[in-house]
Amino acid sequence: MKTEELAKELLNKIKNNFTTKEIEEIKRAYEFAYEKHKGRVRLTNEEYIVHPLQVALILSELNVDATTIMGALLHETINNGDTTEEELKENFGIEIANIVKSISTINKLEMPDEKEASAIYLRKVLVGLAEDVRVLFIKLADRLHNMRTIWAVRPEKQKRKANETMNVLIPIAHRLGIYSIKSELEDLCLRYLKPDVYEDILNQLNASIEELENVLEEMQDTISEMLIAHGIKFSIKSRVKSVYSIYKKLEKGKKWSEIYDILALRVITEKESDCYLTIGLIHSKFRPLAKRFKDYIAMPKENMYQSLHTGVFGIDGNIFEVQVRTYEMDEIAEKGIASHWFYKEKGTKKIQSMMEQKLEIFRNMIETYKETENVEDFAASINSDILGELIYVFTPKGDVVELPKGATPIDFAYRIHSHVGETTIGAIVNDEIVPLSYELQEGDCIKINTNKNSTPSKEWLDFVKTSAAKSKIKAYFSKQDRSNYIENGKNILEKELRKQKLTFAETFTNEKLEKLYKDLKVNDLEEIYLGIGAFRYTANYIIKLTSEEKQNVTDALIEKVRDKSKNIPKLNNKNDIIVGEHNDILVTLAGCCKPVKGDNIIGYITKGEGITVHKADCSNISTKEERLIDVTWSDNLENDYYTDVYIETLNDKNYVSEIINKASTKNVSVVSLTTNEMTEHTTYNLTIKVKNTTELNDFLNSLYALSFIKKVGKK
Repeated sequence: MKTEELAKELLNKIKNNFTTKEIEEIKRAYEFAYEKHKGRVRLTNEEYIVHPLQVALILSELNVDATTIMGALLHETINNGDTTEEELKENFGIEIANIVKSISTINKLEMPDEKEASAIYLRKVLVGLAEDVRVLFIKLADRLHNMRTIWAVRPEKQKRKANETMNVLIPIAHRLGIYSIKSELEDLCLRYLKPDVYEDILNQLNASIEELENVLEEMQDTISEMLIAHGIKFSIKSRVKSVYSIYKKLEKGKKWSEIYDILALRVITEKESDCYLTIGLIHSKFRPLAKRFKDYIAMPKENMYQSLHTGVFGIDGNIFEVQVRTYEMDEIAEKGIASHWFYKEKGTKKIQSMMEQKLEIFRNMIETYKETENVEDFAASINSDILGELIYVFTPKGDVVELPKGATPIDFAYRIHSHVGETTIGAIVNDEIVPLSYELQEGDCIKINTNKNSTPSKEWLDFVKTSAAKSKIKAYFSKQDRSNYIENGKNILEKELRKQKLTFAETFTNEKLEKLYKDLKVNDLEEIYLGIGAFRYTANYIIKLTSEEKQNVTDALIEKVRDKSKNIPKLNNKNDIIVGEHNDILVTLAGCCKPVKGDNIIGYITKGEGITVHKADCSNISTKEERLIDVTWSDNLENDYYTDVYIETLNDKNYVSEIINKASTKNVSVVSLTTNEMTEHTTYNLTIKVKNTTELNDFLNSLYALSFIKKVGKK
């Protein structure tokens, strides 16, 4: 189809969904993209603008908003149109610019290998980048069109992209409930990953397709007659199961002759009550299969899917899968969260609420793991909370709660509300008292008993299933540790005041407190208590700061670390830096030289801020010997450290993907990356996370195996 015809088709599809102003903005976006892509040709020998148009057409079927359509038309203008983010902001505003920028970043990323860990890592990046869910809509539509035309690329790339789609994008489409895209992507991926299997299934289907379609038509007519006779308004669709659905059944060990539900019918009614009436009529005419009836209206699936399912012995003894749902349910089933904007305009709150619930699961997952790059932990949580098998349980009021299989009453309590989780003292499941470690089952009705004076137990961490519950329990105890330090510091200070026969009111007047806050660079008295309780400075030093004979911070710290006769209590959470003979002193790794375990280091006592650890050769260390303290790395702890490196490459192309891939193969996490293009070379400045200098040097040395590398080093 020619470009002009595609553009007209797009405008015809969206003309009734948007205002005149929005239509004009979409036209302007198309004209901008057309100019930017002019002269470029895809591997399919089509004009490049065909791709953005096709992506926009795919999205137009999902009832997305005008911003998403504009983002689709413009989504390749940065990577393949020589457009800048600033230019997009000037022409279309910051919202569109941010969407296109996110898509541009995502499209530069590829899986380093076919391992599940790599897929999880990329999935994390995709969701993390997509703060606006519309970025994911565009990415899914972008990949669908690319998979439709992937025949134009070499076979090895076909398999790589199909594998990436199967492991990364299809699970996201499933979670967002966009069945129309998910189903087609599954068939396309199977076609390129297992062409022999795909063709075999297709051939067997085609051999009997005429017979199957005749049986479907006869069954459809019979059901239609029943519903018309009972005055039910409806529409009905029929189909033969998708190739991928059949493949999954064969993969589980079934033979072709044992797959009975190849024939499927979908009845769509106007009212929810008509759905149940329709199922009753069908069951009265055709014998249902045992255990095949599923009520996803009362208990929606995790991706907002609602429908009644049954299996019946129909015409000529064939088994038919029958789905019954309302028009709104059908819209959501096909388009998922993408239908949000359409239903928002119609004032329907259900889809908006569902959308927020589903996105919140993604956000919680990213929030929980934003401080760690542990791919294995993230993979386990993704597979459990998002992609794993789910169960549906009830509150005493009959509300449905979705949880991963294996979840406990504690997981349920935290899903209801953090405060409910924190004050849980017991659980009643189906009118019976159960232990808090009890594994919930599908359909359980749970009542949580709480006590406002109760608090979480660390033992809960041994059996809770959801990452959200684990995160909230850990956060509670982290807050408690801080409170304990503050309380401990307050007691130590009060004890020292009594020892010196001083009163708090006389020692800490408002004027003296204000000066103390300024000297110590803290905000309030609690932070002073925290510093004392965590042994950053002594109570005696704080008191002296309020008098004329005050020490400086250097004296206080030296007093602590060099007086080996004092028996200073040890804390449970040890540092990875030993100061003198102590590993319970709070220290900070210098941001200027960012030392990594294995580097030669020195401690520098900074006024009001404790001890900062620098590399021994750092140019920012003062030569004043009295401020320097010997520090060493602890052998007992294995932490991660941030450090900066630079990579000089040839400037013939962008090598971001190759660099990130190499880091991934060395288990080095890239935290941030900036690019500086020069006349003769390009410099990539990276902040990475490593465990020690051995891991760092191994990564740097491995880069020289890449042909485009000119120079690498630690900054």
